[in-house]
Amino acid sequence: MSLTLGSIVEVLGGELHGDSGLKIEGLAPLETATPRQLSFLSHPKYQNQLAASKAACVIVSPQMRTAALLRGACIVSDQPYLYFARVTQLWKKSLPQAQRQQVHPSAVIDPTAFVHPLARIGALCVIERGARIGADTELRSHVTVAENCVIGDRCLVHSGVVIGADGFGFAPNAGAWEKIEQLGAVRIGNDVEIGANTCIDRGALQDTVIEDGVKLDNLIQIGHNVHIGRHTAMAGCVGVAGSAIIGAHCTIGGAANILGHLSLADNVNISAATIVTRSIRKPGTYTGIFPLDDNATWEKNAASLKQLHSLRDRIRALEDKLKTLEQP
Repeated sequence: MSLTLGSIVEVLGGELHGDSGLKIEGLAPLETATPRQLSFLSHPKYQNQLAASKAACVIVSPQMRTAALLRGACIVSDQPYLYFARVTQLWKKSLPQAQRQQVHPSAVIDPTAFVHPLARIGALCVIERGARIGADTELRSHVTVAENCVIGDRCLVHSGVVIGADGFGFAPNAGAWEKIEQLGAVRIGNDVEIGANTCIDRGALQDTVIEDGVKLDNLIQIGHNVHIGRHTAMAGCVGVAGSAIIGAHCTIGGAANILGHLSLADNVNISAATIVTRSIRKPGTYTGIFPLDDNATWEKNAASLKQLHSLRDRIRALEDKLKTLEQP
């Protein structure tokens, strides 16, 4: 399997400096690329790796053109990372494709469900009554789509995903718990990708909604009645509690948690491992992580944190006393 530099640029554009007939046999990071592989430089801080790289050709921005030419062949693009992403798509399309059945024989599909003729349903999938799967959507093996849930067009749902499990709803009753039946469903838009073993709960009364272009990593929990805006992306192990509303074009870092009934504006970026405990009304990057330290120091700092409230009250009392003393 190989592509020439010329064929890549012919399809994807870009400004090639080098031999258009040079064959590329693979894609790799700068530090490990061989003289037969294509790589990319997405950020100037990795410029040292560029100079030392043995890659056959490197995709760079216009600002890095001179440095790249000192090393060897390059493709200049305004967005090197995006260009590299499109190279990976071109590469995958060029690979030999095994013939796959549209619906695997082991899949279980309720007669009342609708699966578009252009959808692909993998091994051991379960699609329950009233569910709908759109055109060019692919369900990998062991995916469950519960009753009345809808998945739009061109979606990719990885193995082990559960869409439409009951939301976590119980009413206390004399020391026990009374189940609240979850009567809504899940509605997923177009061009959504959902990572392996992610769970999206159905709504209690209204639907849980995932808008167009959302990207969810592996092992994410989306609670009932959550609404996620278009083109938002979440990294692995994120947890979103029930009825949270997340805007469009947000990013949520790995293992972050968003408490229930909160709202995040559009273009909010949450750092990894942050716990969101209040609504966020303005775009921006938000972080709430207690820094790692050796255990003894961490325990001392944690003990100090417990006293912040009383220290604040003491400081206020001292400030009031100083104001009194300063008065003539």
